[in-house]
Amino acid sequence: MKKTILFTLTFSLLFAALSWGQDAKEEKDLYDVNTIRELRLSFEQSNWAEQMDSIRLYGNGSLLGTATIDGKKFENVGIRYRGSKSFQVGNKRNAFHIKLNYINKNQSYQNYKTIKLSNALRDPSMIREVMSYQVAGQYMPAPKANYAKLYINDNYFGVFVNIQAIDDYFLESHYGSSDNTFIKCSPDLIDSPKPIAGCKNKIYSSLEFESNAQCYTNNYELKSKDGWDDLIGLTKILNENPEKIEEVLDVDEALWMLAFNNTLVNLSSYSGQHSQNYYLYRDSVGQFHPIVWDLNLSFGSFKNTGTGSDLKLAELQRMDPLLHVDNVAKPLISQLLKNPLYQKVYLSHVRTILYDHFVNGAYEKEAKRLQRMITNDMFNDPNKFYNHSEFLNSLTKTTGKRSKIPGIVELMSKRAKYLKKHPELSIFPPEAENVTMVGREKFDNTEIKTFCVQAQLKSNAKRVKLYYRFGSDSNYQVMSMSDDGKSNDGKAGDKLYAATVDPMGKHDSMEYFILMENVKAISYDPPNYMNKPYQSTIQALNK
Repeated sequence: MKKTILFTLTFSLLFAALSWGQDAKEEKDLYDVNTIRELRLSFEQSNWAEQMDSIRLYGNGSLLGTATIDGKKFENVGIRYRGSKSFQVGNKRNAFHIKLNYINKNQSYQNYKTIKLSNALRDPSMIREVMSYQVAGQYMPAPKANYAKLYINDNYFGVFVNIQAIDDYFLESHYGSSDNTFIKCSPDLIDSPKPIAGCKNKIYSSLEFESNAQCYTNNYELKSKDGWDDLIGLTKILNENPEKIEEVLDVDEALWMLAFNNTLVNLSSYSGQHSQNYYLYRDSVGQFHPIVWDLNLSFGSFKNTGTGSDLKLAELQRMDPLLHVDNVAKPLISQLLKNPLYQKVYLSHVRTILYDHFVNGAYEKEAKRLQRMITNDMFNDPNKFYNHSEFLNSLTKTTGKRSKIPGIVELMSKRAKYLKKHPELSIFPPEAENVTMVGREKFDNTEIKTFCVQAQLKSNAKRVKLYYRFGSDSNYQVMSMSDDGKSNDGKAGDKLYAATVDPMGKHDSMEYFILMENVKAISYDPPNYMNKPYQSTIQALNK
Protein backbone atom coordinates (compact mmCIF):
# COMPACT_ATOMS: atom_id res chain seq x y z
CA MET A 1 0.00 0.00 0.00
CA LYS A 2 2.81 2.42 0.92
CA LYS A 3 4.63 1.58 -2.33
CA THR A 4 1.47 2.32 -4.32
CA ILE A 5 1.00 5.66 -2.60
CA LEU A 6 4.67 6.52 -3.08
CA PHE A 7 4.53 5.60 -6.78
CA THR A 8 1.37 7.63 -7.28
CA LEU A 9 2.84 10.66 -5.50
CA THR A 10 6.11 10.43 -7.47
CA PHE A 11 4.25 10.10 -10.79
CA SER A 12 2.00 13.03 -9.90
CA LEU A 13 4.97 15.24 -9.01
CA LEU A 14 6.79 14.23 -12.21
CA PHE A 15 3.71 14.93 -14.33
CA ALA A 16 3.22 18.27 -12.58
CA ALA A 17 6.86 19.20 -13.17
CA LEU A 18 6.63 18.30 -16.86
CA SER A 19 3.38 20.22 -17.20
CA TRP A 20 4.85 23.22 -15.41
CA GLY A 21 7.88 23.14 -17.71
CA GLN A 22 5.64 23.18 -20.77
CA ASP A 23 3.49 25.95 -19.29
CA ALA A 24 6.63 27.94 -18.45
CA LYS A 25 7.80 27.63 -22.06
CA GLU A 26 4.42 28.72 -23.35
CA GLU A 27 4.44 31.70 -20.99
CA LYS A 28 7.45 33.09 -22.81
CA ASP A 29 6.47 35.45 -25.55
CA LEU A 30 6.37 33.93 -29.02
CA TYR A 31 9.17 36.34 -29.96
CA ASP A 32 11.29 35.97 -26.83
CA VAL A 33 14.77 36.64 -28.19
CA ASN A 34 16.33 33.98 -25.96
CA THR A 35 14.06 31.21 -27.24
CA ILE A 36 14.32 29.21 -30.46
CA ARG A 37 10.81 28.21 -31.44
CA GLU A 38 9.95 24.89 -33.07
CA LEU A 39 7.43 25.28 -35.89
CA ARG A 40 6.06 22.24 -37.69
CA LEU A 41 3.91 22.56 -40.80
CA SER A 42 2.08 19.65 -42.35
CA PHE A 43 0.17 19.32 -45.61
CA GLU A 44 -2.01 16.52 -46.89
CA GLN A 45 -0.84 17.14 -50.44
CA SER A 46 2.40 15.46 -51.45
CA ASN A 47 2.97 18.18 -54.06
CA TRP A 48 2.50 21.01 -51.57
CA ALA A 49 5.66 22.79 -52.73
CA GLU A 50 4.43 23.01 -56.34
CA GLN A 51 1.04 24.27 -55.15
CA MET A 52 2.71 26.90 -52.98
CA ASP A 53 4.76 28.07 -55.98
CA SER A 54 1.61 28.33 -58.07
CA ILE A 55 -0.24 30.32 -55.41
CA ARG A 56 2.68 32.70 -55.08
CA LEU A 57 2.92 33.22 -58.84
CA TYR A 58 -0.72 33.30 -59.88
CA GLY A 59 -2.95 33.95 -56.87
CA ASN A 60 -3.40 35.57 -53.49
CA GLY A 61 -4.80 32.59 -51.59
CA SER A 62 -3.19 30.16 -49.18
CA LEU A 63 -2.78 26.41 -48.92
CA LEU A 64 -4.58 24.78 -46.02
CA GLY A 65 -2.37 22.97 -43.55
CA THR A 66 -1.62 22.36 -39.89
CA ALA A 67 0.84 24.37 -37.83
CA THR A 68 2.33 23.15 -34.56
CA ILE A 69 4.14 25.73 -32.42
CA ASP A 70 6.23 24.20 -29.63
CA GLY A 71 3.82 21.26 -29.47
CA LYS A 72 0.58 23.25 -29.70
CA LYS A 73 -1.39 22.29 -32.81
CA PHE A 74 -3.45 24.65 -34.98
CA GLU A 75 -5.72 23.15 -37.63
CA ASN A 76 -6.84 24.73 -40.90
CA VAL A 77 -4.24 27.47 -41.06
CA GLY A 78 -3.49 29.31 -44.29
CA ILE A 79 0.08 28.95 -45.54
CA ARG A 80 1.74 30.68 -48.45
CA TYR A 81 5.10 32.01 -49.49
CA ARG A 82 5.58 35.65 -48.55
CA GLY A 83 5.51 38.27 -51.26
CA SER A 84 9.23 38.55 -50.83
CA LYS A 85 11.68 39.60 -53.51
CA SER A 86 13.72 36.55 -52.51
CA PHE A 87 11.05 34.11 -53.74
CA GLN A 88 12.23 31.52 -56.25
CA VAL A 89 10.29 28.65 -57.78
CA GLY A 90 11.45 25.37 -56.26
CA ASN A 91 13.50 27.06 -53.55
CA LYS A 92 13.35 25.20 -50.23
CA ARG A 93 14.18 28.35 -48.33
CA ASN A 94 11.38 30.67 -49.45
CA ALA A 95 9.93 32.93 -46.77
CA PHE A 96 6.59 31.90 -45.21
CA HIS A 97 3.36 33.67 -44.24
CA ILE A 98 1.20 31.57 -41.91
CA LYS A 99 -2.27 32.77 -40.98
CA LEU A 100 -3.49 30.95 -37.87
CA ASN A 101 -6.98 32.43 -38.15
CA TYR A 102 -7.40 31.67 -41.86
CA ILE A 103 -10.58 29.62 -41.22
CA ASN A 104 -11.19 30.01 -37.49
CA LYS A 105 -11.13 33.78 -37.01
CA ASN A 106 -10.58 33.44 -33.25
CA GLN A 107 -7.61 31.10 -33.52
CA SER A 108 -4.36 32.64 -32.25
CA TYR A 109 -1.21 31.93 -30.25
CA GLN A 110 -0.74 34.43 -27.41
CA ASN A 111 -3.02 36.78 -29.40
CA TYR A 112 -0.71 36.53 -32.43
CA LYS A 113 -2.70 35.46 -35.48
CA THR A 114 0.00 35.62 -38.14
CA ILE A 115 3.45 34.03 -38.32
CA LYS A 116 6.03 35.51 -40.68
CA LEU A 117 9.23 33.60 -41.35
CA SER A 118 12.14 35.33 -43.06
CA ASN A 119 14.78 33.34 -44.92
CA ALA A 120 17.46 35.96 -44.07
CA LEU A 121 18.44 36.53 -47.67
CA ARG A 122 21.90 38.08 -48.04
CA ASP A 123 22.62 37.76 -44.35
CA PRO A 124 25.30 35.14 -43.75
CA SER A 125 25.38 36.11 -40.07
CA MET A 126 21.67 35.31 -39.54
CA ILE A 127 21.51 38.09 -36.93
CA ARG A 128 20.80 41.26 -38.92
CA GLU A 129 17.02 41.16 -38.49
CA VAL A 130 16.89 39.92 -34.92
CA MET A 131 19.44 42.40 -33.61
CA SER A 132 18.17 45.31 -35.72
CA TYR A 133 14.61 44.86 -34.44
CA GLN A 134 16.01 44.67 -30.91
CA VAL A 135 17.70 48.04 -31.38
CA ALA A 136 14.71 49.66 -33.09
CA GLY A 137 12.28 48.47 -30.43
CA GLN A 138 14.12 50.44 -27.76
CA TYR A 139 13.27 53.74 -29.42
CA MET A 140 10.06 53.34 -31.43
CA PRO A 141 7.21 50.88 -31.98
CA ALA A 142 8.78 48.02 -33.95
CA PRO A 143 8.15 44.33 -34.55
CA LYS A 144 9.87 41.73 -32.37
CA ALA A 145 11.96 38.91 -33.79
CA ASN A 146 13.71 35.67 -32.81
CA TYR A 147 14.40 32.29 -34.42
CA ALA A 148 12.35 29.24 -35.37
CA LYS A 149 13.40 25.79 -36.48
CA LEU A 150 11.08 24.85 -39.33
CA TYR A 151 9.90 21.32 -40.10
CA ILE A 152 7.58 20.49 -43.00
CA ASN A 153 5.91 17.09 -43.01
CA ASP A 154 8.51 16.08 -40.38
CA ASN A 155 11.46 17.06 -42.58
CA TYR A 156 13.85 19.65 -41.13
CA PHE A 157 13.97 22.72 -43.41
CA GLY A 158 16.31 24.85 -41.31
CA VAL A 159 16.54 27.95 -39.14
CA PHE A 160 14.34 30.90 -40.09
CA VAL A 161 13.90 34.32 -38.55
CA ASN A 162 10.54 34.61 -36.82
CA ILE A 163 9.21 38.18 -37.15
CA GLN A 164 6.13 39.71 -35.59
CA ALA A 165 3.57 40.79 -38.17
CA ILE A 166 2.51 44.42 -38.35
CA ASP A 167 -1.18 43.60 -38.12
CA ASP A 168 -4.26 44.56 -36.10
CA TYR A 169 -2.78 43.19 -32.88
CA PHE A 170 0.45 45.16 -33.36
CA LEU A 171 -1.44 48.37 -34.16
CA GLU A 172 -3.86 48.03 -31.26
CA SER A 173 -1.00 47.27 -28.86
CA HIS A 174 0.94 50.39 -29.83
CA TYR A 175 -1.67 52.89 -30.97
CA GLY A 176 -4.91 51.76 -29.35
CA SER A 177 -6.70 51.19 -32.66
CA SER A 178 -6.34 49.24 -35.90
CA ASP A 179 -9.16 50.51 -38.14
CA ASN A 180 -7.64 53.78 -39.32
CA THR A 181 -5.58 54.53 -42.42
CA PHE A 182 -2.83 51.92 -42.80
CA ILE A 183 -0.34 51.99 -45.66
CA LYS A 184 2.51 49.73 -46.71
CA CYS A 185 5.36 51.76 -48.17
CA SER A 186 7.17 49.05 -50.12
CA PRO A 187 6.58 49.34 -53.86
CA ASP A 188 7.02 46.12 -55.81
CA LEU A 189 10.29 46.75 -57.60
CA ILE A 190 10.19 43.53 -59.64
CA ASP A 191 6.66 43.45 -61.01
CA SER A 192 6.05 47.20 -60.94
CA PRO A 193 2.96 48.38 -62.83
CA LYS A 194 3.14 50.51 -65.96
CA PRO A 195 3.90 54.20 -65.39
CA ILE A 196 0.88 56.49 -65.18
CA ALA A 197 0.87 59.51 -67.46
CA GLY A 198 1.65 62.71 -65.58
CA CYS A 199 3.12 60.94 -62.57
CA LYS A 200 6.70 61.23 -61.37
CA ASN A 201 8.88 58.26 -62.27
CA LYS A 202 10.81 56.07 -59.82
CA ILE A 203 10.02 58.05 -56.67
CA TYR A 204 8.96 54.89 -54.81
CA SER A 205 7.49 55.58 -51.32
CA SER A 206 9.43 58.81 -50.84
CA LEU A 207 6.38 60.86 -49.71
CA GLU A 208 6.78 63.34 -52.52
CA PHE A 209 3.53 65.19 -53.19
CA GLU A 210 1.56 64.56 -56.38
CA SER A 211 -1.76 66.20 -57.17
CA ASN A 212 -3.00 63.21 -59.16
CA ALA A 213 -4.31 60.66 -56.66
CA GLN A 214 -3.69 57.79 -59.09
CA CYS A 215 0.05 58.41 -58.87
CA TYR A 216 0.08 57.05 -55.33
CA THR A 217 -1.27 53.62 -56.34
CA ASN A 218 2.02 52.67 -58.02
CA ASN A 219 4.12 53.46 -54.96
CA TYR A 220 2.04 52.54 -51.91
CA GLU A 221 -0.25 49.69 -50.90
CA LEU A 222 -3.39 50.66 -49.01
CA LYS A 223 -3.98 48.03 -46.30
CA SER A 224 -7.08 49.70 -44.82
CA LYS A 225 -10.49 50.15 -46.44
CA ASP A 226 -9.74 53.75 -47.33
CA GLY A 227 -7.14 56.43 -46.63
CA TRP A 228 -5.67 57.69 -49.88
CA ASP A 229 -6.81 61.24 -49.05
CA ASP A 230 -5.01 61.02 -45.69
CA LEU A 231 -1.76 60.01 -47.40
CA ILE A 232 -2.10 62.77 -49.98
CA GLY A 233 -2.71 65.24 -47.16
CA LEU A 234 0.43 64.09 -45.37
CA THR A 235 2.61 64.48 -48.47
CA LYS A 236 1.13 67.90 -49.26
CA ILE A 237 1.87 69.26 -45.79
CA LEU A 238 5.32 67.66 -45.66
CA ASN A 239 6.34 69.20 -48.97
CA GLU A 240 4.44 72.49 -49.02
CA ASN A 241 3.70 73.39 -45.39
CA PRO A 242 6.31 71.60 -43.26
CA GLU A 243 5.75 74.05 -40.40
CA LYS A 244 2.43 72.22 -39.83
CA ILE A 245 3.88 68.73 -40.05
CA GLU A 246 3.27 67.86 -36.39
CA GLU A 247 -0.47 68.03 -37.08
CA VAL A 248 -0.25 64.94 -39.31
CA LEU A 249 2.98 63.14 -38.37
CA ASP A 250 4.63 61.90 -35.19
CA VAL A 251 7.83 63.76 -35.97
CA ASP A 252 9.82 62.26 -33.11
CA GLU A 253 9.13 58.70 -34.28
CA ALA A 254 10.03 59.69 -37.83
CA LEU A 255 13.33 61.14 -36.62
CA TRP A 256 14.04 57.97 -34.63
CA MET A 257 13.43 55.86 -37.74
CA LEU A 258 15.74 58.02 -39.84
CA ALA A 259 18.43 57.99 -37.13
CA PHE A 260 18.13 54.20 -36.87
CA ASN A 261 18.46 53.74 -40.65
CA ASN A 262 21.52 55.93 -40.86
CA THR A 263 23.38 54.66 -37.81
CA LEU A 264 22.88 50.99 -38.74
CA VAL A 265 23.51 51.64 -42.47
CA ASN A 266 20.05 50.26 -43.20
CA LEU A 267 19.72 51.38 -46.81
CA SER A 268 16.96 49.02 -47.91
CA SER A 269 14.74 51.64 -46.31
CA TYR A 270 13.49 55.19 -46.76
CA SER A 271 17.09 56.35 -46.41
CA GLY A 272 18.32 54.28 -49.36
CA GLN A 273 17.78 54.05 -53.08
CA HIS A 274 14.16 52.93 -53.12
CA SER A 275 12.52 54.80 -50.21
CA GLN A 276 10.86 51.62 -48.99
CA ASN A 277 10.31 49.04 -46.25
CA TYR A 278 8.23 50.94 -43.75
CA TYR A 279 4.56 51.26 -42.88
CA LEU A 280 2.45 54.29 -42.01
CA TYR A 281 -0.44 54.11 -39.56
CA ARG A 282 -2.69 57.08 -38.77
CA ASP A 283 -3.82 57.10 -35.16
CA SER A 284 -7.18 58.27 -33.83
CA VAL A 285 -5.99 61.85 -33.35
CA GLY A 286 -4.82 62.15 -36.97
CA GLN A 287 -1.05 61.64 -36.69
CA PHE A 288 0.79 59.19 -38.94
CA HIS A 289 3.36 56.87 -37.34
CA PRO A 290 6.19 55.32 -39.40
CA ILE A 291 7.02 51.68 -38.59
CA VAL A 292 10.27 50.03 -39.70
CA TRP A 293 10.08 46.76 -41.62
CA ASP A 294 12.21 44.22 -43.53
CA LEU A 295 15.64 44.57 -41.91
CA ASN A 296 17.48 41.58 -43.36
CA LEU A 297 19.66 43.92 -45.45
CA SER A 298 20.63 46.24 -42.60
CA PHE A 299 24.27 46.74 -41.59
CA GLY A 300 25.28 47.50 -45.16
CA SER A 301 24.01 44.39 -46.92
CA PHE A 302 22.24 46.77 -49.33
CA LYS A 303 24.62 49.55 -50.32
CA ASN A 304 22.92 52.05 -52.63
CA THR A 305 21.78 55.47 -51.39
CA GLY A 306 20.05 56.39 -54.65
CA THR A 307 22.87 58.48 -56.08
CA GLY A 308 25.66 56.75 -57.96
CA SER A 309 26.80 53.16 -57.66
CA ASP A 310 26.86 50.95 -54.58
CA LEU A 311 28.99 52.21 -51.72
CA LYS A 312 32.22 50.42 -50.92
CA LEU A 313 33.02 49.26 -47.40
CA ALA A 314 35.00 52.38 -46.47
CA GLU A 315 32.16 54.56 -47.76
CA LEU A 316 29.61 52.62 -45.72
CA GLN A 317 31.77 53.04 -42.62
CA ARG A 318 31.97 56.79 -43.19
CA MET A 319 28.43 57.40 -44.45
CA ASP A 320 27.35 60.94 -43.62
CA PRO A 321 24.94 61.11 -40.65
CA LEU A 322 23.23 63.95 -42.56
CA LEU A 323 22.84 61.90 -45.75
CA HIS A 324 20.09 63.38 -48.00
CA VAL A 325 19.77 66.54 -45.90
CA ASP A 326 19.53 68.58 -49.12
CA ASN A 327 17.83 65.94 -51.27
CA VAL A 328 14.38 67.23 -52.27
CA ALA A 329 13.50 63.72 -53.48
CA LYS A 330 13.68 62.57 -49.84
CA PRO A 331 11.34 65.10 -48.18
CA LEU A 332 10.98 63.14 -44.95
CA ILE A 333 14.69 63.83 -44.44
CA SER A 334 15.26 67.16 -46.20
CA GLN A 335 12.05 68.86 -45.05
CA LEU A 336 12.37 67.73 -41.44
CA LEU A 337 16.09 68.32 -41.05
CA LYS A 338 16.01 71.83 -42.48
CA ASN A 339 14.20 72.70 -39.25
CA PRO A 340 17.08 73.49 -36.81
CA LEU A 341 15.28 71.97 -33.82
CA TYR A 342 14.36 68.78 -35.66
CA GLN A 343 17.94 68.42 -36.89
CA LYS A 344 19.23 68.68 -33.33
CA VAL A 345 16.70 66.09 -32.18
CA TYR A 346 17.68 63.78 -35.04
CA LEU A 347 21.39 64.07 -34.22
CA SER A 348 20.58 63.44 -30.55
CA HIS A 349 18.84 60.22 -31.58
CA VAL A 350 21.83 59.16 -33.69
CA ARG A 351 24.08 59.85 -30.70
CA THR A 352 21.84 57.85 -28.36
CA ILE A 353 21.76 54.78 -30.62
CA LEU A 354 25.49 55.10 -31.24
CA TYR A 355 26.46 55.21 -27.56
CA ASP A 356 23.83 52.74 -26.35
CA HIS A 357 24.97 49.97 -28.70
CA PHE A 358 28.08 50.63 -30.75
CA VAL A 359 30.67 52.81 -29.01
CA ASN A 360 30.57 50.47 -26.00
CA GLY A 361 30.70 47.30 -28.13
CA ALA A 362 27.39 45.97 -26.78
CA TYR A 363 26.24 45.07 -30.30
CA GLU A 364 29.22 42.76 -30.83
CA LYS A 365 28.52 40.85 -27.62
CA GLU A 366 24.87 40.46 -28.59
CA ALA A 367 25.76 39.39 -32.13
CA LYS A 368 28.07 36.68 -30.83
CA ARG A 369 25.46 35.55 -28.28
CA LEU A 370 22.80 35.19 -30.96
CA GLN A 371 25.13 33.23 -33.21
CA ARG A 372 26.16 30.89 -30.39
CA MET A 373 22.49 30.21 -29.70
CA ILE A 374 21.76 29.02 -33.24
CA THR A 375 25.11 27.65 -34.38
CA ASN A 376 24.26 23.93 -33.96
CA ASP A 377 20.92 24.31 -35.72
CA MET A 378 22.59 26.29 -38.50
CA PHE A 379 25.26 23.63 -38.89
CA ASN A 380 22.53 21.05 -39.49
CA ASP A 381 20.43 23.33 -41.71
CA PRO A 382 20.12 21.48 -45.05
CA ASN A 383 18.94 24.53 -47.00
CA LYS A 384 21.11 27.38 -45.70
CA PHE A 385 22.27 30.00 -48.19
CA TYR A 386 25.82 30.11 -46.81
CA ASN A 387 28.18 27.42 -45.59
CA HIS A 388 29.03 27.14 -41.90
CA SER A 389 32.44 28.76 -42.30
CA GLU A 390 30.83 31.84 -43.85
CA PHE A 391 28.29 31.93 -41.02
CA LEU A 392 31.04 31.80 -38.38
CA ASN A 393 33.19 34.46 -40.10
CA SER A 394 30.30 36.76 -41.04
CA LEU A 395 30.87 39.20 -38.17
CA THR A 396 34.46 40.04 -39.00
CA LYS A 397 34.86 39.36 -42.73
CA THR A 398 33.14 40.38 -45.94
CA THR A 399 31.21 37.47 -47.46
CA GLY A 400 30.69 36.89 -51.18
CA LYS A 401 32.45 37.94 -54.35
CA ARG A 402 29.56 39.72 -56.10
CA SER A 403 27.31 41.11 -53.37
CA LYS A 404 30.19 41.52 -50.85
CA ILE A 405 28.18 41.58 -47.64
CA PRO A 406 30.19 43.38 -44.93
CA GLY A 407 31.00 41.70 -41.67
CA ILE A 408 28.89 43.44 -39.03
CA VAL A 409 31.78 44.15 -36.66
CA GLU A 410 34.02 44.93 -39.63
CA LEU A 411 31.52 47.63 -40.61
CA MET A 412 30.33 48.99 -37.29
CA SER A 413 33.58 49.15 -35.32
CA LYS A 414 34.98 51.76 -37.72
CA ARG A 415 31.60 53.39 -38.25
CA ALA A 416 31.23 53.93 -34.52
CA LYS A 417 34.64 55.62 -34.35
CA TYR A 418 33.79 57.77 -37.36
CA LEU A 419 30.44 58.91 -35.99
CA LYS A 420 31.84 59.51 -32.51
CA LYS A 421 34.34 62.01 -33.93
CA HIS A 422 31.96 63.57 -36.47
CA PRO A 423 31.66 67.34 -35.89
CA GLU A 424 27.86 67.15 -35.62
CA LEU A 425 27.99 64.36 -33.02
CA SER A 426 31.09 65.13 -30.95
CA ILE A 427 29.50 68.23 -29.41
CA PHE A 428 28.71 67.74 -25.74
CA PRO A 429 24.97 68.25 -25.07
CA PRO A 430 23.45 69.52 -21.80
CA GLU A 431 23.09 66.89 -19.09
CA ALA A 432 20.82 66.64 -16.07
CA GLU A 433 22.36 65.87 -12.69
CA ASN A 434 18.95 64.84 -11.36
CA VAL A 435 15.28 65.27 -12.17
CA THR A 436 12.81 65.31 -9.28
CA MET A 437 9.15 65.91 -8.56
CA VAL A 438 8.47 68.26 -5.64
CA GLY A 439 6.46 66.50 -2.93
CA ARG A 440 5.05 67.52 0.43
CA GLU A 441 7.70 68.27 3.01
CA LYS A 442 7.83 66.43 6.31
CA PHE A 443 5.32 67.74 8.91
CA ASP A 444 3.72 69.99 6.25
CA ASN A 445 -0.05 69.51 6.09
CA THR A 446 -0.48 71.53 2.89
CA GLU A 447 -2.02 69.31 0.21
CA ILE A 448 -0.09 69.00 -3.06
CA LYS A 449 -2.44 69.47 -6.04
CA THR A 450 0.05 70.15 -8.86
CA PHE A 451 3.04 68.43 -10.46
CA CYS A 452 6.16 70.54 -9.99
CA VAL A 453 9.17 69.13 -11.86
CA GLN A 454 12.70 70.28 -11.05
CA ALA A 455 15.81 69.54 -13.11
CA GLN A 456 19.32 70.30 -11.88
CA LEU A 457 21.63 70.64 -14.88
CA LYS A 458 25.39 70.12 -14.89
CA SER A 459 25.99 72.75 -17.56
CA ASN A 460 24.29 75.73 -19.11
CA ALA A 461 21.37 75.25 -21.47
CA LYS A 462 19.77 77.53 -24.03
CA ARG A 463 16.37 76.14 -23.12
CA VAL A 464 14.82 73.30 -21.13
CA LYS A 465 11.39 71.89 -21.90
CA LEU A 466 9.06 69.61 -20.00
CA TYR A 467 7.03 67.07 -21.97
CA TYR A 468 4.11 65.59 -20.06
CA ARG A 469 0.91 63.60 -20.51
CA PHE A 470 -1.76 62.23 -18.21
CA GLY A 471 -1.99 58.80 -19.81
CA SER A 472 -0.10 56.59 -22.26
CA ASP A 473 -3.03 56.84 -24.70
CA SER A 474 -2.68 60.64 -25.03
CA ASN A 475 -0.13 62.85 -26.77
CA TYR A 476 2.58 64.70 -24.88
CA GLN A 477 2.10 68.38 -24.16
CA VAL A 478 5.10 70.68 -23.79
CA MET A 479 5.96 73.67 -21.63
CA SER A 480 9.15 75.63 -20.92
CA MET A 481 11.08 75.16 -17.69
CA SER A 482 12.47 78.26 -15.98
CA ASP A 483 15.66 79.18 -14.13
CA ASP A 484 14.55 82.67 -13.11
CA GLY A 485 14.32 82.19 -9.35
CA LYS A 486 10.55 82.75 -9.43
CA SER A 487 9.18 79.34 -10.38
CA ASN A 488 10.21 76.90 -7.61
CA ASP A 489 13.67 76.76 -9.15
CA GLY A 490 15.94 78.13 -6.43
CA LYS A 491 18.07 81.13 -7.42
CA ALA A 492 18.18 82.63 -10.88
CA GLY A 493 21.02 81.20 -12.95
CA ASP A 494 21.80 78.27 -10.62
CA LYS A 495 21.02 75.74 -13.39
CA LEU A 496 18.00 74.48 -11.45
CA TYR A 497 15.03 74.54 -13.82
CA ALA A 498 11.40 74.04 -12.85
CA ALA A 499 7.91 73.87 -14.33
CA THR A 500 4.51 73.29 -12.73
CA VAL A 501 1.64 71.38 -14.33
CA ASP A 502 -1.84 71.84 -12.89
CA PRO A 503 -4.05 68.81 -13.63
CA MET A 504 -7.07 70.85 -12.47
CA GLY A 505 -8.13 68.00 -10.23
CA LYS A 506 -8.86 65.81 -13.27
CA HIS A 507 -5.77 63.59 -13.25
CA ASP A 508 -3.89 61.86 -10.46
CA SER A 509 -0.93 60.52 -12.49
CA MET A 510 1.50 62.02 -15.00
CA GLU A 511 4.25 60.71 -17.29
CA TYR A 512 7.03 63.13 -18.23
CA PHE A 513 10.55 63.70 -19.55
CA ILE A 514 12.70 66.76 -20.21
CA LEU A 515 14.52 68.09 -23.26
CA MET A 516 17.70 70.12 -22.76
CA GLU A 517 19.14 72.24 -25.56
CA ASN A 518 22.27 74.31 -26.00
CA VAL A 519 23.42 76.12 -29.12
CA LYS A 520 24.61 72.96 -30.89
CA ALA A 521 23.00 69.90 -29.33
CA ILE A 522 20.01 68.36 -27.55
CA SER A 523 19.68 65.65 -24.94
CA TYR A 524 16.84 64.00 -23.04
CA ASP A 525 16.26 62.78 -19.52
CA PRO A 526 15.53 59.96 -19.17
CA PRO A 527 17.37 58.93 -22.37
CA ASN A 528 14.84 56.13 -22.98
CA TYR A 529 11.87 58.47 -22.58
CA MET A 530 10.10 56.72 -25.48
CA ASN A 531 9.50 53.53 -23.49
CA LYS A 532 10.20 54.50 -19.88
CA PRO A 533 9.34 58.12 -19.08
CA TYR A 534 9.31 59.36 -15.51
CA GLN A 535 6.03 58.79 -13.66
CA SER A 536 4.43 60.37 -10.60
CA THR A 537 1.07 60.55 -8.85
CA ILE A 538 -0.58 63.21 -6.70
CA GLN A 539 -1.17 60.55 -4.07
CA ALA A 540 2.55 59.72 -3.86
CA LEU A 541 3.50 63.40 -3.64
CA ASN A 542 1.27 63.84 -0.60
CA LYS A 543 2.77 60.99 1.40
